Order: sequence, then structure tokens, then C-alpha cells
Amino acid sequence: MSVKSSISLTDEQDAFARQLVEKGRFPSVSAALQQGLELLRLRFENDELELEALRTLLLERRSGKFVSNDDMMDVISGAATHKRAKHGI
Repeated sequence: MSVKSSISLTDEQDAFARQLVEKGRFPSVSAALQQGLELLRLRFENDELELEALRTLLLERRSGKFVSNDDMMDVISGAATHKRAKHGI
């Protein structure tokens, strides 16, 4: 189903859309604008999915075991010592 809508474009936007049509990339300015809106819709949907994934990750991290800075430095130092010994450094 299609809905007719009146929109305003800047001169640059209109020229770009018409250029896309002239180059055969789209059959009409309307088709070019429809594709642009579809890309925006997909981008916003993707942004929402990524944001939700980050929220979930943060909640999981918050509920997990907390490692203090000193403990983490000990882990890193131990790993570095092990690597040095492994490579004879």
C-alpha cells in the first residue's frame, strides 16, 4: 500500500535524488526517497537492538563477581610473568 505525501527537500537533496534517477540507480525520485527512509528505519532498529544488548551486558556484569583493581593488577602481573617465563625473558 502506498500513501502520497508532500515533502520539502533542500536544493542539494533534490539535485542528488534527481542525479540518482538520471544515473539509473532508481526509477524515480520517490523510489530514491523510499530507499533512504528504509535505510533509516533499519539503522534505528539496529541501534535499538545494540542498545538493548548493551543494557543486557551491563546488567549481567553488574550482577557478576566484582574484581577489585588490586586483584586485577595481580592477575595481569601474574599473566605477564608467566608469558615472560614461557619466552625466556
